[in-house]
Amino acid sequence: MADVHMGSESETFAFQAEINQLLSLIINTFYSNKEIFLRELISNASDALDKIRFEGLTDKSKLDAQPELFIRIIPDKANKTLSIVDSGVGMTKADLVNNLGTIARSGTKEFMEALQAGADVSMIGQFGVGFYSAYLVAEKVIVTTKHNDDEQYIWESQAGGSFIVTRDLGGEPLGRGTKITLFLKEDQLEYLEERRIKDLVKKHSEFISYPIYLWTEKTTEKEVSDDEDEETNKEEEGDVEEKVKEVSHEWQLINKQKPIWLRKPEEITNEEYAAFYKSITNDWEDHLAVKHFSVEGQLEFKAILFVPRRAPFDLYDTRKKLNNIKLYVKRVFIMDNCEELIPEYMSFVKGVVDSDDLPLNISREMLQQNKILKVIQKNLVKKCIEMFFEIAENKDDYKKFYDAFSKNIKLGIHEDSQNRAKLADLYYSTKSGDKMTSLKDYVTRMKEGQKDIYYITGESKKAVENSPFLERLKKKGYEVLFMVDAIDEYAVGQLKEYDGKKLVSATKEGLKLDEESEDEKKKREERRKILGDKVEKVVVSDRIVDSPCCLKTMEINPDNGIMEELRKRAEVDKNDKSVKDLVLLLYETALLTSGFSLDDPNTFAGRIHRMLKLGLSIDEDEIAVDDVDMPSLEEETNEESKMEEVD
Repeated sequence: MADVHMGSESETFAFQAEINQLLSLIINTFYSNKEIFLRELISNASDALDKIRFEGLTDKSKLDAQPELFIRIIPDKANKTLSIVDSGVGMTKADLVNNLGTIARSGTKEFMEALQAGADVSMIGQFGVGFYSAYLVAEKVIVTTKHNDDEQYIWESQAGGSFIVTRDLGGEPLGRGTKITLFLKEDQLEYLEERRIKDLVKKHSEFISYPIYLWTEKTTEKEVSDDEDEETNKEEEGDVEEKVKEVSHEWQLINKQKPIWLRKPEEITNEEYAAFYKSITNDWEDHLAVKHFSVEGQLEFKAILFVPRRAPFDLYDTRKKLNNIKLYVKRVFIMDNCEELIPEYMSFVKGVVDSDDLPLNISREMLQQNKILKVIQKNLVKKCIEMFFEIAENKDDYKKFYDAFSKNIKLGIHEDSQNRAKLADLYYSTKSGDKMTSLKDYVTRMKEGQKDIYYITGESKKAVENSPFLERLKKKGYEVLFMVDAIDEYAVGQLKEYDGKKLVSATKEGLKLDEESEDEKKKREERRKILGDKVEKVVVSDRIVDSPCCLKTMEINPDNGIMEELRKRAEVDKNDKSVKDLVLLLYETALLTSGFSLDDPNTFAGRIHRMLKLGLSIDEDEIAVDDVDMPSLEEETNEESKMEEVD
């Protein structure tokens, strides 16, 4: 370890407040799972190598300072340090200051919240702050780094609220890349043992696509013999030969595995898939489903796709482009976060794609125009949908999947016209009970003579389950789907039909369940007159059974006792004021049950109070003190007759 020269070039910086909190959480909380620090540092090294490899594709000179791409691990028992070195892109001084302390990553706060809610520390990488896991095992960390555009710099901190950045004048030149040296805590010296490091790399990092070398110690025993004295010595010492131990060091490659996607699916265990999944996603849980396939013919590529068990914390963060599919060309990593590979609604699917047909030096701009990618995308979408159907075969798995990603499926129904019909098979909703059901299952339960699939949209199950719009449908025994997710309305709007059956909203005006008789038509005409311009029109309803009326258009139920009595009274006296009052009260009640709000709640309350008085046989004259402001029926009815002349 080179001495750190703290000259006049040293500057001290305070950690950003959130990072400080995170560090004290990492240092002061007891975590048994400390070993993940190595995975995180190797993963960061791999990302830095990806970046320089990508830059090198378009400008070879970027690799000149260190053409070899590698990760090296150096345990130093004498100094109790463990170093991880990479020949990646490195950091400029500004990068060092910003990335390692003065700017909080968006995930810092979310990670702390997750930890306090009982999440495992091994999730740290998902939140983009994996570097700080070094402090699980180290009391001090020194980072030496060299970027093509800057001098070599040293960052150092014991996590006590600040860090120091110094220009590295006397250290061993890196050429390009980063060296992280951990000064291990006394109780963490197991991480200097060769066996332990090899096991950890195998467990967490075997799928890193750069060579990982371990600086190993080799002891050989060498006999020392002197020919002349050999015989006498033998006799004197009774056959004891003198041996001298020689210690040599060498770099040992510890990840020899060829890429998992090049192996045959039938030879790969689920544990291996799980390990690979975790290595590319930073997830701490196994995947929910995996699809490993190759496409051959005019276009050739191999891919492994995974569905996670739960949605990541930033799934719907529109500012972030999720980097979930990694693109390789001829085994060489090109980029992650390749938007052209998969549509946005499938952004939760993780995996790798390795193509033999794309040029190695492809740039982001070229990708957008590339026809090969469009074909790859089409294939990936097809395989993803197949994978979703495989998940759907297991009810418990499908519930997990649907809870996490149903919004994505519905977005797909809205956006992806080519796959709309297939995605509709995955569409689940609540039926009139609590159970979730698919459109497919709904169709199998349709009543004889039922032509359409009925649904109702609303804010929650509670808001729709007692809607007057459902009454006649329920009476006929027709099942109604409750679509209570905000995105349902858009999805169903695009879907229009399923399996040849129309999707019909229970709140749709003119919902016909049976033909209307001449007699009913006549009745309807008679009832139209009281509300005037408060509603566009009054119709006899086809769908309400128990409620007197419901509202979009004013729909009335001719068989309801209230409507019947009102009709009789109106026939006796067209200008009966209490009939008017009751009709207006009905209208306002329908406004409420149909999900609208009242223009004037006080007037409504006044009407209710008058009804109560009638019910309690209290005289109009005996007005209570708190009713003084209420207009009397007489005044209000006069007002209203001026406003709305009855036709």
